[in-house]
Amino acid sequence: EKDVDGFHPLNIGKLAMKGRQPLFLPCTPKGCIELLHRSGISIKGKNAVVVGRSNIVGLPVSLLLLKEDATVTIVHSRTKEPEKIVREADIIIAAAGQAMMIKGSWIKPGAAVIDVGTNAVDDPTRKSGYRLVGDVDFQEACKVAGWITPVPGGVGPMTI
Repeated sequence: EKDVDGFHPLNIGKLAMKGRQPLFLPCTPKGCIELLHRSGISIKGKNAVVVGRSNIVGLPVSLLLLKEDATVTIVHSRTKEPEKIVREADIIIAAAGQAMMIKGSWIKPGAAVIDVGTNAVDDPTRKSGYRLVGDVDFQEACKVAGWITPVPGGVGPMTI
């Protein structure tokens, strides 16, 4: 059958197995890896932290990072002291679905940050009454990170 999103258990199973290739990869996780490659960011041997464990982004991107020889840690809602873990990362992939959860103080200087989150927050100054923000506090993070994707305009357009 067709599984262009790469979410079928067979595709995820092949993604998890060493030496196997799924027929299709989930587009957002694949896009995150492609962004790192095209930006000249080395993955091999790096400490990568994925914030979020969803079947759509968190789990598949973790598996893709492992295939690229990164050391991967997943931070989720039950992780104790997530900021301490995130602070050790050379690469951060934020996909938690929590607006501006990751602060600049959580980020190791020079780290690469991919913000997959898209969250609507109230903003009475906007005609719509809201604005879109990521899972990372961009204003704080851009002062520390060596490379970061914005929200909106970062990962979203790349996956369309």
